[in-house]
Amino acid sequence: MNNKKFKILSIDGGGIKGVFPAMFLMLLEDELKNRSDGKTKIYQHFDLIAGTSTGGIIAIALALGIPAKEIYHLYLDNAKSIFGNKRSFLFGQFRSSAHERDHLETLVRNKFKEANGAVEPRLKDCKTHVCIPIYDLIQGNPSVLKTKYHPAFERDYHIPAYQVAMATSAAPTYFDPYTTEYVDLNGTKKDFVNKVDGGVMANNPTLVAFLEAIKAFKVEISDLEILSLGTGYKNFTDGNSRKRWGLYYWMRKDKRLRLIDLFMQSQSQLVANYISLLYQGIDKTEKENPNFVYDRIEVQLNEDNYIDMDESDTTKIKNFAELASIKYQHNRSSILNKHFY
Repeated sequence: MNNKKFKILSIDGGGIKGVFPAMFLMLLEDELKNRSDGKTKIYQHFDLIAGTSTGGIIAIALALGIPAKEIYHLYLDNAKSIFGNKRSFLFGQFRSSAHERDHLETLVRNKFKEANGAVEPRLKDCKTHVCIPIYDLIQGNPSVLKTKYHPAFERDYHIPAYQVAMATSAAPTYFDPYTTEYVDLNGTKKDFVNKVDGGVMANNPTLVAFLEAIKAFKVEISDLEILSLGTGYKNFTDGNSRKRWGLYYWMRKDKRLRLIDLFMQSQSQLVANYISLLYQGIDKTEKENPNFVYDRIEVQLNEDNYIDMDESDTTKIKNFAELASIKYQHNRSSILNKHFY
């Protein structure tokens, strides 16, 4: 790589909590406006952007050149229409997902087309490389949809960008698995069936991006610069000696989907732990001489500022996004100096 650093941006899943990374990136772009080199967009500063679920929507949007401010307002201004008509648990969600996808799909599709001169963009139209985790129910395995950054990657770059975004954000119980079709660049009709949110296996896609850089781009670990953005977490604890740990507890008690929270949070934490291990060694023994550049922007939540992935109250969402503003002020100089020099 001739000592050129390979720069990765990774964005976690989390539904409407995507306003947290969107706000953080919006504040960064405000700083970039005055650059003399013309690199005023986020995508111009990263060789690879990874995103899962809501992070996947943001990743593709950024890679198409859409300003972070527009992404933030897409979420904030449309939360009620996306999540405001939640089906009742007993009569709706018992047999169906909690939400219809149509409005979200239309919003994302139109925004992506607008950014691409009114032409439907495919994954190949991204201005920097992306990798987007999904789960494929047809094959029964995880998959990562990618731009063509390796000669072997012949499939994914044909797929319309909005379809990739809908696939990675099809969170179980929130939305149905995503099914559609498209015509590839060779004129062949392709099925794109039963794709599920990548958060079931890579809610924090940092490790996915790390491995892609090492294997597909042949980057030395010491040449990596990684900025990883979370969407807020609340430690999942329960020390009660309860006797009833059934479906009601895991999926309904206090209107919390504990099972979904648990597997997404635990996966994100595990990846953060592994990356930390690679970054500064066991028990942080290599802290003074880390193996690469890495920053994780995340916030621990409590009962007062926690919101669900499908929160639709604009005031609560704004207050949640304000947490990113606070994080930005605390980390501004370090992030700018290390990732946007």
